[in-house]
Amino acid sequence: MKITSSYQKLLTEVKQTQGKWASTLNSVLTSIKPIALGLGLSASMVSIGAQAELGYPEKEELKFGFIKLTDMAPIAIAYEKGYFEDEGLYVTIEAQANWKVLLDGVIDGRLDGAHMLAGQPIAATIGYGTEAHIITPFSMDLNGNAITVSNDVWAKMKPNIAKQADGKPVHPIKADALKPVVDSYTQAGKPFNMGMVFPVSTHNYELRYWLAAGGIHPGYYAPHKGDTSGQIDAQALLSVTPPPQMPSTLEAGTIYGYCVGEPWNQQAVFKGIGVPVVTDYEIWKDNPEKVFGITAEFAEKYPNTTIRLTRALIRAAKWLDDNNNANRPEAVKILSQSNYVGADYDVIANSMTGTFEYEKGDKRSVPDFNVFFRHNATYPYYSDAIWYLTQMRRWGQIADDKPDTWYKDVAAKVYRPDIYAKAAKSLIADKLISAESFPNFETETGFKQPQTHFIDDIVYDGSKPNAYINSFAIGLKQGERL
Repeated sequence: MKITSSYQKLLTEVKQTQGKWASTLNSVLTSIKPIALGLGLSASMVSIGAQAELGYPEKEELKFGFIKLTDMAPIAIAYEKGYFEDEGLYVTIEAQANWKVLLDGVIDGRLDGAHMLAGQPIAATIGYGTEAHIITPFSMDLNGNAITVSNDVWAKMKPNIAKQADGKPVHPIKADALKPVVDSYTQAGKPFNMGMVFPVSTHNYELRYWLAAGGIHPGYYAPHKGDTSGQIDAQALLSVTPPPQMPSTLEAGTIYGYCVGEPWNQQAVFKGIGVPVVTDYEIWKDNPEKVFGITAEFAEKYPNTTIRLTRALIRAAKWLDDNNNANRPEAVKILSQSNYVGADYDVIANSMTGTFEYEKGDKRSVPDFNVFFRHNATYPYYSDAIWYLTQMRRWGQIADDKPDTWYKDVAAKVYRPDIYAKAAKSLIADKLISAESFPNFETETGFKQPQTHFIDDIVYDGSKPNAYINSFAIGLKQGERL
C-alpha cells in the first residue's frame, strides 16, 4: 500500500526537524509508528536508530529513467515493494525513448538517475560522445542478452553446427558457423547488416567479441578522424537499433541479426521471425550488464539520498534472486505492465524464470540467464569497468595507447564500491541482509580473479589491460592507431 499524501507530508515535516529536535523526533515517531504500520509502511521506515545513523535523504522526490528491458527490474521492484519508501524516497519512474535521451536526461537534471548501459558512465566520463562525469554505486545485473539471426541466416548456419543425439544444435554456437554465410554475402557484393543498441553498449562489445572470435571483423571506430560509424574494415556492418524495434527491423530485412536484451530475443521466437543462437552467458559467463547511473555532482550534493537509493536497489535485487528465483513469476507479472516493459507475460517469463528458448521448441534450462544479486552481481567491480575500456580501445573508440594505470584510474572515478559498501553495511546493521550475502569489505580490492569463461578461451585479468588487448587476433594492439 502506498503512503497517503497527508501522511507523506507529515512524515517529511517530522524528518526535517531531526537535526534540531532529536528528542522530540523520537517521541513523535514512536507515537506515529502504529499509524505508519497500519498504513502499510515497513518497520524499517520508522526505525529511529537506523534512520538517525544513516542520515535522512537530502532530496526525497526523485525521478528515475529506464529503457523497456527486463533488466530494469530492480527499479520496478524497489518501487512496487516499497523499498524506496522505506528509505524516505518518493520516486517516479519513467520509460525513455532511447539510451541517448536517457543519458541526456540524467546529465541535464531532468532525471535524477537511471538504468544505464554499463559503458555509458564510462564513455561519458572519458568524453567519448556526450561528456559528463557519471558514476555508478550499483551494478544492476549479470548476463541477460543474446544474439538473434533471421530464419534465413539460421538455415544457412545450421549445416555448419554440430548436433546432439536428439538432433538439436550443440551449444554454445560460435560465430565460426556464421562466417561462411557472411563470406557468401561479401562475394555477392551484399553488406551483412546487424543491429546493436548503442555504440558503448554491452551488446555492441558482446556482438563484436563473438564475431571476432569466429574470424569475422566487426569494424573499427576512428573518432579522431571524425568516423564514428564503427564500420572501418568491417565484414559485418553493425548499426544502432532501439531494443523494442529489433524484431520488426529484423522482420523487415533491414538487418540479418542483432544483439539485444530481453524480451526482444524471445519475441523473435514467439513471432517466428528469428532464432537466438547464443546468449551472452555463453560468450562471457556472468558478465556485467546494466548499472544504475547518477552524476558525480548528485552523489556529492545528496550523499544520504545516494546511499538510500542504493540500499533500496540492493534489497530489490536480492528479492529478485531469493529462494532460487521463487519471486520471478511475480516479477514477470509486474514487468509485463505497460508502464514497465509492456511485453506479454509468456515472452518475459521465457527467460526470466530460468529457461531460454533458442529455436522454436528448443527450450533449455539457463538458471543464470538473468542474475540480479547472487555471485555479487550488485557490486561495482573496477575490473568490470576496465573490461569495457579494453573493448573501447580494441575497436578504436579510444584512439591512443593508455598505460595500465590509466584504466584503473578511470574505473575508480566511475565505479564507486565505497558508496555501495556504506549502503550494504547499513543493511547488515539493520539485519535486513546478512553479511554473508556480500563481498568481504575488509579484503575486497574491486578486482575479480582472472576470468576464464569466454567463448574464445582467452583469460581476462583486469589488472593487466594492455596484455589483454594484445591477446586478440582481431583488434587494435598496443602501439597501433588507425
